[in-house]
Amino acid sequence: MTSDTVTLASGHKMPLVGFGLWKVPAEKAADTVYHAIKTGYRLFDGAYDYQNEKEAGEGIRRAISEGLVRREDIFVTTKLWNNYHQRDHALAMAKAQNEAWGLGYIDLYLIHFPIALKYIEPEKLRYPAWWMDPEQKVIERANVPIQETWQALEEVVDQRIVKSIGISNAQAQTLYDIQTYCRYPISSLQIEHHPYLVQQDLVELAQEEKIVITAYSSFGPQSFLELPAAFRERAKDTPLLFDVDVVKKAAARSNKTPAQVLLRWATQRNIAVIPKSNHVERLKQNLEVGGGSFDLTEEEMRAISALDRGLRFNDPGFYLHKPLRIFA
Repeated sequence: MTSDTVTLASGHKMPLVGFGLWKVPAEKAADTVYHAIKTGYRLFDGAYDYQNEKEAGEGIRRAISEGLVRREDIFVTTKLWNNYHQRDHALAMAKAQNEAWGLGYIDLYLIHFPIALKYIEPEKLRYPAWWMDPEQKVIERANVPIQETWQALEEVVDQRIVKSIGISNAQAQTLYDIQTYCRYPISSLQIEHHPYLVQQDLVELAQEEKIVITAYSSFGPQSFLELPAAFRERAKDTPLLFDVDVVKKAAARSNKTPAQVLLRWATQRNIAVIPKSNHVERLKQNLEVGGGSFDLTEEEMRAISALDRGLRFNDPGFYLHKPLRIFA
């Protein structure tokens, strides 16, 4: 059995199962987070471009004020968006995001994508024009090296605004590069990870380097069907992982749901997961896939991994009018 926590390279512990705040409407975020805490969640994964950090923080503070949890019981991850990679912008955004959460500090701060875009004043950056201009036709990159951004995050650690730092949506070359100059280690790599996109070499590299992987979109195409057309184009004709035979058979054998099987496939390999649900029973079920619940057999693990198609759904090289080929 695996543990219910993973230890980051910084030495801090992070829950293996958390609640993802992507696509949680701001007006519902406070209540959603509060009820997730009551269900047992302690890890919350946010980001600046989700535009719900302030409200999520309100939900956590409500739970703290009622004595349900202490601040140190909660682990908050959030992310620096692409338009703020320049040092002064990154420092200002970290401070602003920390103030938005209103919890005193951020547990884990990630570079959201390893690509710098032209600076946009924060009050003018609004979903869904988060990659480009409001007409979603023009994308402008900025000449900011990833080293400058990483070293800005290290300053944020020095200032005790955040405890651990990492990166999301990065590949091996970027990890190797950061390791040549980092003062603080890469604590976590967050990637799209599901049986259609296993990325086994990247997973093994990260784990060899003591970088904890957090998987997003653990259910594969399911996460993208409710998004705008360009996002769901790859997902709409892809068989749902819930309906794949090897997943269904493992679920029947273990008396669990297909969703639990998909999550346990990750956590059994010490990969953290951050599913979202609005359904109380599924919230509880998702939380049961940590270290102490059930194990898949080695044969089931191999069969699920064999579903790999290299199929990436969150790919700005595919869904943007002017592609950003980050994963080329």
